[in-house]
Amino acid sequence: MAPTTQKHTKKRVAPAQSGPKTKKPHLEKPPAPAKKRSRPVTVVPQDSDGESSDDGSEGGSAGDAEEGGMDEDAKDAVMDGDAPSAPAKDPNAARESHKAQRVLLDQRKAAKPHSALLVEAKQAWTLARQKNLSKQDRTKHINALMDIIRGKVKDIVFKHDASRIVQTVVKWGGQKERNEIAEELKGRYKELAQSKYSKFLITKLIRFCPTYRPAILREFQGHALRMILHREASSVLADAFELYANAYERSLLVRDFYGKEANLFTVTAGSDEEKERSKRGLKGLIEGLEGERRKRVLSALKDNLTTIFNNSDKGAISHALVHRALWEYLSAVAALDDEAEAEKLRREMFEICQEVLAEMVHTRDGSRCVREFIAWGTAKDRKQVVKAIKPHIERMCKDDEAQLVLFTCLDVIDDTKLTAKSLVADVVAAAPSIYTTAQGRRSIIYLVAPRTRRHFTPAQIVTLAETDPVRAKTSKKDDDVRVAEIRKAASEGLLSWIAESGHDISREPGGSLVVCEIMLDGDGDKSAASDKLLASLAAPYPSEDPSSPHPISLPHTSRLYKTLLQGGHFSQSARAVEPSPRFSGHDFAVRFVQQVGEDVTVAMAKGDGAFVVAALCEQLASEESPERKTVKAWFDAEVCKAVEQAGGKGVAVLVESLKKL
Repeated sequence: MAPTTQKHTKKRVAPAQSGPKTKKPHLEKPPAPAKKRSRPVTVVPQDSDGESSDDGSEGGSAGDAEEGGMDEDAKDAVMDGDAPSAPAKDPNAARESHKAQRVLLDQRKAAKPHSALLVEAKQAWTLARQKNLSKQDRTKHINALMDIIRGKVKDIVFKHDASRIVQTVVKWGGQKERNEIAEELKGRYKELAQSKYSKFLITKLIRFCPTYRPAILREFQGHALRMILHREASSVLADAFELYANAYERSLLVRDFYGKEANLFTVTAGSDEEKERSKRGLKGLIEGLEGERRKRVLSALKDNLTTIFNNSDKGAISHALVHRALWEYLSAVAALDDEAEAEKLRREMFEICQEVLAEMVHTRDGSRCVREFIAWGTAKDRKQVVKAIKPHIERMCKDDEAQLVLFTCLDVIDDTKLTAKSLVADVVAAAPSIYTTAQGRRSIIYLVAPRTRRHFTPAQIVTLAETDPVRAKTSKKDDDVRVAEIRKAASEGLLSWIAESGHDISREPGGSLVVCEIMLDGDGDKSAASDKLLASLAAPYPSEDPSSPHPISLPHTSRLYKTLLQGGHFSQSARAVEPSPRFSGHDFAVRFVQQVGEDVTVAMAKGDGAFVVAALCEQLASEESPERKTVKAWFDAEVCKAVEQAGGKGVAVLVESLKKL
């Protein structure tokens, strides 16, 4: 007799029996993540950038790293014996030893000033710092914590653990609590910025307390030069200047670079008149000054900049604050009436900072300074600039400001053999890795189509044009000749890249833009690149794999083929196609017929490719060729009727184009 199978009688609980679903509590969203300063191109990107973020500073990554990478809980765990250690011979002896150490540790903590306050504050802080709290609970815990530390913030803030407590109040508290802490710390802002524990707090106050920001920055006045070279305070000034300060508040930080005498000119500090003049920076300060006083201000600014550049190991060279001061100096020098004196001062400054130019190109003012040196420099100076930036070309291509320096080199330097070997070759070699970003695409396109309005905004073109008047004085080669030589040097490598990987590149939205510009404006034989692009188009349509659609089914790729068949871009102003002088749309159409074939072309006409096939017919109709008759034979009356019945987008345009064959 066969054994009977045992049935499972246990059933799942029905949803109705498990009770109503509990609603998720309304949790308070954390503050928006802090903005990051622009990164120098000389720094290799890493997963952990080491910057003092909100979570990093409050989580103890900065202060605790100085204490051996261990927070208070970890230290307690070591004292309790939780940390791995060598096995003890006598467990009881080890236990007694740990108890004695714990007692000694408690005694040491109790002997410290405000020990009872810190114990109570830490208990409230443990509750207030939790991330998954509702707004009501968070407010309750923050208020309780604020009641404990109120009036004693100045006494405890310089301790690493207490500083994190105050940071939590500033981060999660309301504006009232933030302003209360900022008011209590008045007069100690500079000292806070120089502390390795409380520097994160002062950065948060600058960020979250805009009404107290001018007061904080005024306490830095007279000390900005020392602070910018200070290991801890340097990042505070850099964050304040680049991320949070407005135009007037930035001027307060830059003013120290002008020298002690400059502060004597400001007799109406804080007034509207003084604010408007300060916003104009050095130019507003020296307006109306006599010749000798103006020279003294420029000399003081030069000396202070020299001090910073001579201490490059301090890291201040990469800060936007220093770049602003340098740009104001160069602008004031350019405005001097004596051209010989201006050239002398500009050359002296270039010799001081020529070795560290690559550390300045990532900010707006730093980029302007380097481009000014390039525009005014001699052939030897420009060669030195190229040598300084060459190791960082790929990262410069991906940076909005740094790439402007690269473009200015291409616009200004007459020695195109130098730029082709040192700059263009590196950009072409980096093309497979940089074309995925908007900045990288601009860097590639600039080699073949500089300053085209299709890919460069009017503001970018105006910025690049700032050096044109100087270029007319310092460069001898004709601009069109220089552009043609750069294009020729870049085209071979770029066309080889498309001939090798054009199928994959053209399938991406950004990649299709790059391919289009290289094909239209590049110099040289484009047959291999055209064959590669058409080979992917010759695949069966529609694609059998939904995860990998046919190129014509991708709108951006379809637009690429349409533009190439037209032989140029469509101009909205002229309402017509502007043919490219370096690309033959008719040759591409002939290759299209030869490689894509009848079946795929007719299938595309009935589907997503009506506009592409219409462009093909328009191009073939412009000249007599065997391919014209071939395509006309493909689309006989029966096929045309099937195309019309398909009713796809662009069918009407296609029917009109077929009539021209």
